[in-house]
Amino acid sequence: MTTLTVRDLAVEIAGSRVLDGVGFELGPGERVGLLGASGSGKSLTVAAVLGRLPAGARATGSVQLAGTEVLGVPAARRRHDTRVAAVFHDPLASLNPLVRVAVQLGEPLRRHRRLSRAAAREAAAGLLVSVGFTEPGQVLDSYPGELSGGQRQRVCIAIAVACRRNLLLADEPTTALDVVTQAQVLDVLRAQTADGSSALLFVTHDFTAAAALCDRALVLAGGRIVESAPMAELLTTPRHEYTRALVRAARAGSIGAALADARLRAGSVAAAR
Repeated sequence: MTTLTVRDLAVEIAGSRVLDGVGFELGPGERVGLLGASGSGKSLTVAAVLGRLPAGARATGSVQLAGTEVLGVPAARRRHDTRVAAVFHDPLASLNPLVRVAVQLGEPLRRHRRLSRAAAREAAAGLLVSVGFTEPGQVLDSYPGELSGGQRQRVCIAIAVACRRNLLLADEPTTALDVVTQAQVLDVLRAQTADGSSALLFVTHDFTAAAALCDRALVLAGGRIVESAPMAELLTTPRHEYTRALVRAARAGSIGAALADARLRAGSVAAAR
C-alpha cells in the first residue's frame, strides 16, 4: 500500500483554478522532492495533503493517506493513521515561545507512546541526540527563543518524529537557514527517514537541497506537474523547459556536490535491488 496517493487534484479559489490535475504517489520510506518556484502550486498541494486548505477553496480529485480518502477532511478530524507530521520553514512560528522545549517535545511522546513524565523526558533527550544535539538536557530546559534557528528546526524535526506518522512533510525547512545549518538539517532529515518507517515529501524551490536529500522529484509549474523523474536524471537530462531553466539557475550554486551524492545514492539503491 502506498503511503500517499494524490490523483487528479484540482483546487479553485475565487473561481480561478490554481491546481489542475496534480497526481503522484509516495511509497513507504521514499524521499520525494516537490519542486517549483513561488506561485507554482506547492503550498496548495501541501495544504490539501495536510487538510489545511484556505477557506473558500474548492478541491476535487483524491488525496489518500494509508489508503484512506482525506481530501476535504480537516487535519483535526482525521484518524490517527491518516495524519501527517510536518516541519515548516519558520521553526520559531511552529514553537510556543513561552513553553520550554521539554514540554513541547514531551507532549507527543506522552500522548502517542503513553509515557510517564519522567520517561517522556528521557525519550525526548534521546530524540534530541538523534537530531544532532550533544547536550540534550540543556536544550530541553531552554525556551525556543534561547536557541538558534538551526537548533529550533532540529527540535521541530524531533517533535515530528515523536508523532510517529507514516508521512513526514517538510515544507521549505531550510529556507531561513545559512548554508552550514541547511546541510545539518538535511542530514537530520536523511537520518530520521533512513529506516524506511516514514516517507518524506520534501517541498522546496531549492534544487541543490533536494538533490542532496531526495531519491525522486516532481516539478510543479502553473499548478501542474510538468516533470517527474529520479533526482539524478532530472538534474542531468531535464526534459521540460521549465525544469531546464530551474536546473540552470541551480548550477550557479553548489549543485555539483549534491548531484554526485544523488548519483551515489541511486547506485546504492540499484545495487540493493
